[in-house]
Amino acid sequence: MPNVRHLLTSLLFLAVPCLAAAAEPPLQFSHTPFKPRIAAPAMKLKDMDGRTVELARLRGKVVIVNFWATWCPPCRREFPSMERLRQKMAGRPVVILGVNEGETVDIIDQFSSTLDLQPQFPILLDLEGAAMAAWPVRGLPTTFFVDRHGRMAYSAIGGREFDHPEMIRLIERMLAEK
Repeated sequence: MPNVRHLLTSLLFLAVPCLAAAAEPPLQFSHTPFKPRIAAPAMKLKDMDGRTVELARLRGKVVIVNFWATWCPPCRREFPSMERLRQKMAGRPVVILGVNEGETVDIIDQFSSTLDLQPQFPILLDLEGAAMAAWPVRGLPTTFFVDRHGRMAYSAIGGREFDHPEMIRLIERMLAEK
């Protein structure tokens, strides 16, 4: 009987992670419009390589600003879809900015190394939380879609599937705006 008990215990340990993963809700693709659209707060942060990225310099482009952290499960889950979106929008005036909340380059590098799809969009460091305090962030992840005029057009709180057809249509509509 010890072998049967050992086998059953082993099967239980294998099944629990599968059940936990199955219990995760799917990533969403909904978004909430800003009515009226309001100017996006100023943002000037360093990226992982120490280069300064300033939101004001991205006028004329649709900018997706995603506030996230490595310890946040939905943040971790949505990251690959942001990279797939970046790839789909290559050559278009669309910029994705991943604004990390309070973590070091080493921690972010560790997280990135676990991903099958390495992010090629800028990851900005909000070490003191100043950007998060200036924007209407209500939890992590929170994403803002900034139009070509620098106005917040849409927001989304919680994990998103950024390359979902509905999200692509939203970005296409924003690109078509004058």
